[in-house]
Order: sequence, then structure tokens, then C-alpha cells
Amino acid sequence: MSVRRLSAEQPASFSFLPATMKQARWWLAKYPADRKQSAVIPIMWLAQKQEGWVSEPAIQAIAALLEMPPIRVLEVATFYTMFHLHPVGKHHLQVCGTTPCMLRGAEELKAICKRRIGEAHAPSADGKLSWEEMECLGACVNAPVVAIGDYYHEDLTPAALEALIDKLARGEKLEPGSSLGRQTSAPEGGPSVLTDPSLYDGSLARLVTLPNVPAKA
Repeated sequence: MSVRRLSAEQPASFSFLPATMKQARWWLAKYPADRKQSAVIPIMWLAQKQEGWVSEPAIQAIAALLEMPPIRVLEVATFYTMFHLHPVGKHHLQVCGTTPCMLRGAEELKAICKRRIGEAHAPSADGKLSWEEMECLGACVNAPVVAIGDYYHEDLTPAALEALIDKLARGEKLEPGSSLGRQTSAPEGGPSVLTDPSLYDGSLARLVTLPNVPAKA
């Protein structure tokens, strides 16, 4: 695993917004008082959702909330790549580069991100976009996949990714899912077997007499 370090430039402070703290208290309630440190990952995730990344002041605030040494929080932040240790764009693209996605065109998608956004981990000049390559996103059957925010965009072609980036640049809302319009992980073009509705609409149902059933008393 590569070394992950905090950004050289840090904000002066961090504080949980009331809505974020409400969610943090909800997570804390899941654990015994003497095991509150178990909530470090979800609370760090909340901090990242609030600010877009995890700063050193955020780590200090999380450590104070959970009554644990800051170095323990830092260990978690630097271990899991789901946590951004540097500022990211308003919309952060995570391009899966693992084998299935790579074989299905992820290298072309990465080239588009470099051309349209810039180098990985660095926000674009207008601060709207950033990107990085990720390990497996777990949607291999719909490769190649790019995660934007909390949603997956699957079966992407270079043209489809270009269209997504154009929409983000214009401030338009994206529709997650397959660019091919496939249903979840169904075959491209729709199902090819079990297509007769009578197989599942109940029209073939009939009473069945089981053999050797004892007579009613």
C-alpha cells in the first residue's frame, strides 16, 4: 500500500455542523459508552461528507469526540482509501482500475479524466471536479465503472463519460446506473431466458395432491 499523508495545507479549524453532530450522536448510541471509539469510521465519514475531505483539524475534533488519541484516528484515515486526505472537487470521480474494468476500457476513461480535469487527486481550476483511480468498486459485471459521489455509473464508454463530465460542468443532475440502460446486472439488451410471463404470473398455478397424505380425522 502506498504511503498516504495529510495535505500540507490545512484549514484553521473544524467543527461539526448541527446536522452532522446529530448523525454522529446516532452512531455513538449504537455502542457502549466505553466502546465509543468503535464509531470512528462512520463519524470520520460524516466529517468527510460535510467538508469533502478529512483535514487535520477534523481528525483532532473526532479524537476529542471519541476520547481517543489523535494518532489512532490518523491511523484509520491513512489506512482506508475511502477517506480523502486532500481537498477534492465539488464532484469527485472515482475510476475503477482493477482488472475487469481495465479490460473493458478503464484506461480510456482515465485518459479522459486527465484531459478534462487534470492530474489525479488535484481539483480542476474551477474547483468543480477532481478524480482518482480506485481499486475494485465491486460492480465488475457492469464494467467499466466510475463512482461519482454516492452513486455508480456503469457500462461507461468514453463518449458516455464525456457526457457525464459535461453535465457536471453545467451543474446538471446525473442519473446513476448503466449507460446502456440495462436493469441492474441483467444481460445487455434485456433478459434472454424465462421471458414467458406465464412462468411467474400465477396463471399456471393449480392444486396439487400430495401422495400418502393421512386422511383428516
